[in-house]
Amino acid sequence: MRNVNDRRRALGQHFLRDAAIARGIVDLVAPTTHDLVLEIGPGQGALTGELARRAGRVIALEVDRRLAAELRGRFESVEVIDADARTWDYGTLVAPPGGRVIVLGNLPYSVSKPILMSLVSARRAIGEMALMLQREVAERLAAPPGGKTYGSLSVLTQLYCDVRLALRVPPGAFRPPPQVESAVVHLRVLSAPRVEVPDERRFHTVVRAAFAQRRKTLGNALAGGLGLASDTVRRGLAAAGIDPGRRAETLTIHEFGQVVTRLS
Repeated sequence: MRNVNDRRRALGQHFLRDAAIARGIVDLVAPTTHDLVLEIGPGQGALTGELARRAGRVIALEVDRRLAAELRGRFESVEVIDADARTWDYGTLVAPPGGRVIVLGNLPYSVSKPILMSLVSARRAIGEMALMLQREVAERLAAPPGGKTYGSLSVLTQLYCDVRLALRVPPGAFRPPPQVESAVVHLRVLSAPRVEVPDERRFHTVVRAAFAQRRKTLGNALAGGLGLASDTVRRGLAAAGIDPGRRAETLTIHEFGQVVTRLS
């Protein structure tokens, strides 16, 4: 039991037990019999049962083999895969004819960011997502420019998705209750990035450099983070119509696109 318990603690597993909230999460994406739904971390099956009743095909990724075996016994129509959601290849998902690929999950809080980034990277295979996250992370994903919660995670998710904070979930909805509040974000993958990005890797690099030292002005943060001369950065920002004295959190995604173009 020690290995199982250690793994649960390491992954921050807290099992959803509130049926009304489970229905609310599934309602966000409204799966039909035409859709393929992938559930991440089904745990004790609060969402799984609802999905099995409504979706055409359900795949569940569960890292805990004991829980996976229990789920197979309870939900014969669900394909339960023993897998780590951090490394599973979401790009292999294929939408059924006339249907969507939908991803739902109560993501383990300690590893939610790498899972989220993997999902965004596989966006061409996914149409829609409803993900339970620690409230602070959910707020960062949906944050608009201008506040402390807006950062690289906001920009690099909203570049590819419409993101909204859909539900707040109290600790008492889980067993055991977490020490933090939770929230569900609803993401719709865009047909194309919100701004034209000729070099996505460069865009990501520039955005991360801009936010790496938030207390610095944009000009100084980019010069240090990208290893460029201050004069080069200032000229690039001026050409983009951006004041180098601004802070990264004040820039919109479109402004970041202009910055990347001038600094590439």
